Amino acid sequence: MNDTEFLRALEAGTLPLSAFDHTAHIRAAWLYLTQRDFTDAIEGMRRAIKGIAARNGKDGLYHETVTVAFMTLINERVAQGGGDWESFRAGHGDLFTGNPLAAFYSKERLASPLARRIFLLPDRAGSGREAA
Repeated sequence: MNDTEFLRALEAGTLPLSAFDHTAHIRAAWLYLTQRDFTDAIEGMRRAIKGIAARNGKDGLYHETVTVAFMTLINERVAQGGGDWESFRAGHGDLFTGNPLAAFYSKERLASPLARRIFLLPDRAGSGREAA
């Protein structure tokens, strides 16, 4: 399905939970971030995840810190350029494998009930890039 159909299905609740895997989460984030400003993109993603979770009886699935942190990471990559979805996906394979948030967050911090409910700042140094 194309990008427009994908987002429509996600927002309308017709996208099956089985089709909303990690890659689909990143695709939705990329679409929101390329079509909206950052704040609106986060809100769109939040609504989409909470909606699909609620429709599938998984109300506790949403995680605020993971969502906002991933959106921030993806937003940085989008701002650096990346073309269409397939180009973005090919150029940022690290987002699709492993756990890129592990450089920023300890397991304990992400596993906390507070992190699930509100956005928590990272408790690790991050990517090792020098501060400007």
